Amino acid sequence: MDAGSSDEKATADRKATADGKTSADGKAKVARRAAATITVGGAPEGYDARLVLNEIASSNAPVIHIARDDKRMAIMKASLQFFAPEMPVLSFPGWDCLPYDRISPNADISAARMATLAGLVHVMPTQFVVLTTLNAASQRVPARSVLREAVFTAEVGQRINEAELKAFLVRMGFSQAPTVLEPGDYAVRGGIIDVYPPGELGPVRLDLFGDVLDGARRFDPATQRTTEKLNAVEFAPVSEVILDPAAITRFRQNYRIEFGAARSDDPLYEAVSAGRKHQGVEHWLALFHRKLETLFDYLPGAIITLDDQITPARLARWEMVQDQFETRHLAMSQKSRMDTVYKPAPPALLYLDEAAWDAAVQDHRVVQFHPLAQASGPGVIDAGGRIGRNFSPERQQENIGLFSALATHLKAKLQLGPVVIAAYSEGARTRLSGLIEDEGLAETILIAGGSRIGKTGLYLAVWPLEHGFETSDMTVISEQDVLGDRLIRSAKKRRKAENFLTETQSLTSGDLVVHVDHGIGRFHHLEVITAAGAALECLLLEYADNSRLYLPVVNIELLSKYGHDEGLLDRLGGGAWQAKKARLKERIREMADRLIRVAAERALRKAPVLDPPPGMWDAFSARFPYQETDDQLRAIGDVVDDLTSGRPMDRLICGDVGFGKTEVAMRAAFVAAMSGVQVAVVAPTTLLSRQHVKSFAERFRGFPVQVRQLSRFVPAKEAQATRDGIANGTVDIVIGTHALLAKSIRFQNLGLLIIDEEQHFGVSHKERLKQMRTDIHVMTLTATPIPRTLQLSLSGVRDLSIIGTPPVDRLAIRTYVSEFDAVSIRQAFLREHYRGGQSFYVVPRIADLPEIEAFLKDQLPELSYVVANGQMAPGQLDDRMNAFYDGKYDILLATTIVESGLDIPTANTMVIHRADMFGLAQLYQIRGRVGRSKTRAYAYLTTKPRLKLTATAEKRLRVLGSLDTLGAGFTLASQDLDIRGAGNLLGEEQSGQMRDVGYELYQSMLEEAIAKIKAGEMEGLSEADEQWAPQINLGVPVLIPEAFVPDLDVRLGLYRRLSGLSTKVELEGFAAELIDRFGPLPKEVNTLMLVVRIKSMCKRAGIAKLDGGPKGATLQFHNDKFASPQGLAEFVQDQRGLAKVKGNKIVVRRDWQKDSDKIRGAFAIARDLVEKLVAEKARKKAAKE
Repeated sequence: MDAGSSDEKATADRKATADGKTSADGKAKVARRAAATITVGGAPEGYDARLVLNEIASSNAPVIHIARDDKRMAIMKASLQFFAPEMPVLSFPGWDCLPYDRISPNADISAARMATLAGLVHVMPTQFVVLTTLNAASQRVPARSVLREAVFTAEVGQRINEAELKAFLVRMGFSQAPTVLEPGDYAVRGGIIDVYPPGELGPVRLDLFGDVLDGARRFDPATQRTTEKLNAVEFAPVSEVILDPAAITRFRQNYRIEFGAARSDDPLYEAVSAGRKHQGVEHWLALFHRKLETLFDYLPGAIITLDDQITPARLARWEMVQDQFETRHLAMSQKSRMDTVYKPAPPALLYLDEAAWDAAVQDHRVVQFHPLAQASGPGVIDAGGRIGRNFSPERQQENIGLFSALATHLKAKLQLGPVVIAAYSEGARTRLSGLIEDEGLAETILIAGGSRIGKTGLYLAVWPLEHGFETSDMTVISEQDVLGDRLIRSAKKRRKAENFLTETQSLTSGDLVVHVDHGIGRFHHLEVITAAGAALECLLLEYADNSRLYLPVVNIELLSKYGHDEGLLDRLGGGAWQAKKARLKERIREMADRLIRVAAERALRKAPVLDPPPGMWDAFSARFPYQETDDQLRAIGDVVDDLTSGRPMDRLICGDVGFGKTEVAMRAAFVAAMSGVQVAVVAPTTLLSRQHVKSFAERFRGFPVQVRQLSRFVPAKEAQATRDGIANGTVDIVIGTHALLAKSIRFQNLGLLIIDEEQHFGVSHKERLKQMRTDIHVMTLTATPIPRTLQLSLSGVRDLSIIGTPPVDRLAIRTYVSEFDAVSIRQAFLREHYRGGQSFYVVPRIADLPEIEAFLKDQLPELSYVVANGQMAPGQLDDRMNAFYDGKYDILLATTIVESGLDIPTANTMVIHRADMFGLAQLYQIRGRVGRSKTRAYAYLTTKPRLKLTATAEKRLRVLGSLDTLGAGFTLASQDLDIRGAGNLLGEEQSGQMRDVGYELYQSMLEEAIAKIKAGEMEGLSEADEQWAPQINLGVPVLIPEAFVPDLDVRLGLYRRLSGLSTKVELEGFAAELIDRFGPLPKEVNTLMLVVRIKSMCKRAGIAKLDGGPKGATLQFHNDKFASPQGLAEFVQDQRGLAKVKGNKIVVRRDWQKDSDKIRGAFAIARDLVEKLVAEKARKKAAKE
């Protein structure tokens, strides 16, 4: 009982101080502190970092710098890195959710916060900087005592209690996963424990031998391979809420004191009582801890430096917190039927009000920065920095050369001292140096940091500043001052897109699969069966009439996913499947033949060679406000190569929503227009064509290129003028809808056709495009290509450029998955409205529109909305969309029609109603409609309160939540292809042939046919069939034991990967990875690897079946033929009577006592036969010559 009473007393104390009852001596302290605040004027952004470093040097103490927001914090970090790369800098970010939200802060952010706090509690040097934001500094944090206790350390060679470690991880907020991918995950596999602790360094793998820590190493989460060895590990909590029994009891007591007895429908109280982490539980942080402290308590002697405008921002934040609290309080009293209960904790428990802030900083020296010079007076000093010159007037005027104005400015400043030009990225720096040297200025010197700056000279550095500054001893000009808006970002390490693809190809129980020889069956599970005295792991497949097939895991590559959830199972041993396959084969052969002919004709045609003028090309490229990603540069390179090759280009640019495909198109259009040919850009909707006109006009301003548009919204007179211009060649670039394809339009000299969002054009439009394009360059852009286009490109008939890397974190869309909550949604819409933006509200069915309309009228009367759905007349729909595009409405309430290509830069908030009812690609496309400009975008995926989601819906939402930044459009398209099949590639017959055999098998049959025609061996295709796999029975155990890899999905994935490997090097690499991830290899796995090698040898030798036993082996060839009869005869002779031909088999006698003998012997037989084949090929070649 004592603990309880002391806790209640602590709560009472906390309330007393939170109410701001400061005593008289407290007031005196506040007065003293006001005098201690020093205002430093003339400290513009960038220069303030130098002042922070001066503070550290003069006082030999750490500095806490409080930035207004995370963007300012990032700039400060870059500037500190520039001036003093050796200075330790810790970041303490704020939560990325609003006060009183239903969602928790992002796991990465919680982890980073805890890692910093844990660092501050333990050993730190005397001089360092802690960077934080106003939101983070004005919020209470767990006490230092909590972090000192909540740490788990272990050294290699020490004993560890595994159960205790697991309990610690759960208590500290880690969650268990089959493979660790993100901070806060942990995985247990036998004696190996993977933990991803908070912080930048990456996950750790602990190797236990019994209960002794045998080894610890850090590994890369993308490849799961080791990167470095460790001698000791230390884990800190990943969450500020620590769910140990004492904290749970404390929470329950405080919650009851605060809100009275909890009712049965309070999900938060239920979850915490059961020891589960509830979504958004951090907002009740104060109820879990005996007391909370502030960040300043962690650094008692530190100096505090404040960013410009911090005080007004702080007061506004406190008002907002109170406002949110009152809104929640109000909502609690009038519970509507749409969402569950939410009981807000009083604001002073977690946030600092005016009095609490003053008390927290009163013992510190406080320095307030101002970018402008301040009036002098007591406590005010001038640091001497001034904001630099901005070249925006020169940018706006057509006739003034921007770079010559810059050159004049530079020459004047170079007289006074060194000048640094701060570029955002390596690429931009190189390009700027070229442009400056073109203006005839002195050599530019590339530097990495401020220490290298001499007394004079022109320097170029990578330093992401928004604006430059000038001081008495240097001038800094930022790239943004010269070129206008740049978008700051840093490249992050990303999970590879391939990893997602392999996830979708993994088999799960109940999936339909296609077996090459037996057709469509259903996969149930893995089962170990004993054959010839050895254990084999097999996949159990069910066919029609309940018949079963056990397929050894070694031959898993004979299976491919069918790609549909439902389908008729084939009969085992029936002839129907083989007949189906043969029919299809014939069709594929004809199709491949025609495709190749199309491609060959294209290769023979000539097209004009288009070459960009070099100086203008650089100036045009420099106007692109982002840093090009590697993929984008590659795509641009490919396109320019195609245009200069003299052969007609036919290239598909497949890039995700907003990944800069339009930029690739603009560069191509620039090359073509400057080479004197016309460019046509065709978009599926008037809205899209308007957007293109806007962005093209913006980018081509100041170049001798005329851009016009043709669509329903252009007045008749203007449209006629444009048509005439196209005919007489005065219009260089014309952008429009399919009106451009009308018979009445004659181009004088069309050289490049760009088709945007090709998935929206029907066959007839495509046929018309084909007639237009016998010898012009064609470029197609799409985010999620229709399966047919994707397939054409995958099979090598069209060129494909994939832009898979996102524009480096164009502020990733924050995605929240939570149940429907009226308050959060209202706030999301209002927040977007007050920052001057617009929002989307997407519902799955037209039937849901009235309910949401009523909600908007009732809850958001102050915002205007417009409804759009696919059943409206096209004209009406277009008008509504255009009105929304022009900013006449705040909210667009629509069904899924928003997924097609809308690009509205001002719309950056989206709520998706009943997200569990959408498909993955759909959700992804829809979500990609926001987050296309400099502002942070928010997507809320809401589900029905208290509704249990289906497993697949939950998986979809989880994938989408984690696809925060990935270029997953392409990945999703290929999954979609998998789900829907590709239709017919040549257009006339959209047939269900893919349905017959499943997508993967169809794809591989087609690729094989095309490759064969290319190699000129198509004639004999119908009997030679590549789709087979050798069967090998040596009576040795072949499996990955369950004890070694317990997780079924991971094990299946490993089998699938293994079946694709053949060479010794690949297998060695795979083995190394297994040892790394799961520990020393058991004997069975080693055997499995060897059998895979024997199998690949048998495939090369054409051996379909190899049975081995103690007395030798029997072989059977594929289709009972060996490609070199002479070689086979030699092989039989070489065996000196130990080999006989019996019927269609060959029997080789041997004495194999041990398993290892069988494996070595079988490998030798297969290898000898392969050598005979190689010799035969060499003989044939020699005979030809």
